Amino acid sequence: MNNPELIAKKQGSLREAFGESITKLSNKNKKIILLDADIAGGTGAHHFRKKHINKFIQCGIAEQNMISVASGIASLGYIPVATTFAVFALRAFEQARLSASYSNLNVKIVASHGGIDVGPDGASAQCIEDLACFRSLPNFIVMCPSDANEMYQATKAMLNHKGPVYMRTGRSNINNFYKKNYKFKIGKGHVINEGKNICIFSTGIQTSVAVNAVNKLKMKGINPTLISMPTIKPIDKKLIIKYSKKNKYFISFEDHNIIGGLGTAISEVISEGHFIKLIKIGINDIIGRSGEADQLRKKFKLDDSSLINTVVRLQK
Repeated sequence: MNNPELIAKKQGSLREAFGESITKLSNKNKKIILLDADIAGGTGAHHFRKKHINKFIQCGIAEQNMISVASGIASLGYIPVATTFAVFALRAFEQARLSASYSNLNVKIVASHGGIDVGPDGASAQCIEDLACFRSLPNFIVMCPSDANEMYQATKAMLNHKGPVYMRTGRSNINNFYKKNYKFKIGKGHVINEGKNICIFSTGIQTSVAVNAVNKLKMKGINPTLISMPTIKPIDKKLIIKYSKKNKYFISFEDHNIIGGLGTAISEVISEGHFIKLIKIGINDIIGRSGEADQLRKKFKLDDSSLINTVVRLQK
């Protein structure tokens, strides 16, 4: 694909970008099979269903069965991609553990509606634990891309990787900030802005929020480093260590429980002798609420203003 930047509109959602990406990538790969749990309209899978109905399997509202079916398909040499909401992916965690992880099968799980970005569906649908859970499974790669261009590249890398992968998409519309020549590689972070003193690590939809915050901070004469971490497992240890030597503070910024996600992955690296103060910004181990996504980001201090206030406070 020569123009991945054209896959989604300038302000598209990550779930739609995923759906369009895998549809295009499947044009040249007959081994890709997409499985749905009766929510294709909410995961972006409807794009694939429209173009590749012969490679689309409707599993119904039976996520455990879907992951077991995907594992069986993988054992035959195909590339099954199971799509659902993040909170329903956890319903099938046992099957992901015993069927995909244990046997190291080539199963891909792609989940939308992670974190408080789910919005008005409320706490019961806001999965703030998925990255932590799937990080804990041996053999699993865990990814959380940040814009439509990166989603295309990450989807391509996921399909080329041999082994189980969990990838989170997103519900809200966001701006693209990666250029068309952007190169994604599993396990690598990407420096979006080179600054000093303070280094922000973001993932997923929060990277778009962080970009806005950094642009506003620059207008105040403050220039923090911003690094996107689209791969949570394996985490980019070399990049973390490199910037631990160049900064006074780290900030992790994620739409996820502060326990077990990006912040925890970073802390595991710096605790091995690369000591630097880390401030974790995420969901503070509490249950979500119902409301529009932007309202919830403000309530849970995941908006650009809250990030700006934290950086300003540390800069003093």
